[in-house]
Amino acid sequence: MQLTNISAVVTGAGSGLGAATARTLVERGARVVGIDLAVDTAADVDGITYIAADVTDEAQVRAAVAVAADQGPLRLAVNCAGVAPSSRILGRGGVHDLSLYAKVVHVNLVGTFTVMALAAEAIARTEPLRDGQRGLVVNTASIAAYDGQIGQAAYASSKGGVVGLTLPAARDLAQHGIRVNTIAPGIVDTAMLATVSEEFRAGLAAGVPFPQRLADPAEYAQLVTMLAEHDYLNGETIRMDGALRMAPR
Repeated sequence: MQLTNISAVVTGAGSGLGAATARTLVERGARVVGIDLAVDTAADVDGITYIAADVTDEAQVRAAVAVAADQGPLRLAVNCAGVAPSSRILGRGGVHDLSLYAKVVHVNLVGTFTVMALAAEAIARTEPLRDGQRGLVVNTASIAAYDGQIGQAAYASSKGGVVGLTLPAARDLAQHGIRVNTIAPGIVDTAMLATVSEEFRAGLAAGVPFPQRLADPAEYAQLVTMLAEHDYLNGETIRMDGALRMAPR
């Protein structure tokens, strides 16, 4: 699938993986609707229309998808929005906050499903391309889905849900010509790491077999474009982690 002159929805577009993806898609000739809770500080990029929306709110997501479809044809949705708090199931302060656990799953898994389903509804209305293909959904998991560390029970299980969703979603949407793939990044150099020391960052990088550095958000965006253009990749979760396997802590 070519990216030129298509419309795309990218969640979490205000920063990090989503921002890099939105910029890269525009550079490749797509028109992008970037969704985030707050878009006031998002970089002003020609070709990106920012919409403040909660990925768990059906009405808000529908409205954003409608804007993208109007810029159409809508053929790509990329789910980058997510939260990653840390808490042990049973810690010094007591039991893991149950409402926090529910929130993480609601944002990371239910939010991903909501955007995927509503975007797929619009993509299914587009004219088919070669082999009947109409578009692609790319979801974001994490290597924590496989190697969840101490304190990552909520995050790891929410991202494990995204991995588990990938194949049945691809099978469900096959009749509409929509592919579904997932990227599971390792340690990416995003704003969440901007406040830590260089020594700490170097320690994280040292644990990556090769290349021995943190991933760049642009590399995630590059993988999104590869998935879009490789029409036979479907129902797959791809680890982007430099062969990293996380230790318990």
